[in-house]
Amino acid sequence: MNAEKPTLPSREEIAANVRRALEEDIGGGDLTAALLPAGQGVKARVMTRAGGVLCGQAWFDECFAQLGGMMPMRIRWQAEEGARVVPGETLCELEGEARVLMSGERSALNFLQLLSGVASKTRQYVYAINGTRAQIVDTRKTLPGLRLAQKYAVRVGGGGNHRLALWDAILIKENHIMAAGGIEAAIAAAQKVARQNPHCRFVQVEVENLAEMEAALAADANMLLLDNFPLPMLRQAVQINRGRAILEASGGLTLADLRAAAETGVDRISVGALTKDVQAFDLSLRVEPLPRA
Repeated sequence: MNAEKPTLPSREEIAANVRRALEEDIGGGDLTAALLPAGQGVKARVMTRAGGVLCGQAWFDECFAQLGGMMPMRIRWQAEEGARVVPGETLCELEGEARVLMSGERSALNFLQLLSGVASKTRQYVYAINGTRAQIVDTRKTLPGLRLAQKYAVRVGGGGNHRLALWDAILIKENHIMAAGGIEAAIAAAQKVARQNPHCRFVQVEVENLAEMEAALAADANMLLLDNFPLPMLRQAVQINRGRAILEASGGLTLADLRAAAETGVDRISVGALTKDVQAFDLSLRVEPLPRA
């Protein structure tokens, strides 16, 4: 698992995520919240019905910060970001204006449910390969508009991030190879592009069999994605490689398959399911009115 505390996306990014969510949900105004008296105070608590990793506090807090209101919303977290929580545990307590709480509840919980779900799933995958050299990394299979948030949640869960997007690294796939005229030509062109773009973090080549792998190594590839290699072929790939390139296993690996794949000696395992097939964390927000002065 990552030893360092994961860095949050920028305040601007979090604020933009929340602004879009609130605009989508509230639009011109919360008609149901308008039934409540203006200025009425309430207190509430968020509880979890599931066990896992808590993630998304900054987005939760930002929902109520943006809504404002006649009185400030006080949020007291009982569990830290990245902490392991258990069913029935109180995650936070809130106190503030009823209208604001009701209007922001769904968006705030949506962020907390999604990001805790990603972090919890990632932690499962990380623990499954504990003690091997392999690292669990994510992919670009994220919810549109929430990539930075989901990749942050992967880090909170102890995983690592693959490339962020198409602009920060090069991954040469089958179609690129065919269009470029072969592996050697594609790698040479990619290395040229990387030299011209200092923000390019790496060049990686996807290979589908051992012959393609050896061709990529001969062309000085230093990072290979082994696409849908069965376990015996992964072991062969590690032996052929002899530490020359970073090897990443990818393609349909389930939690049950993970340990065996990691024990072949690959350096990384990329898992699209971390951010694509997410089970939302089961949360509950309970409200009770504050006594009137």
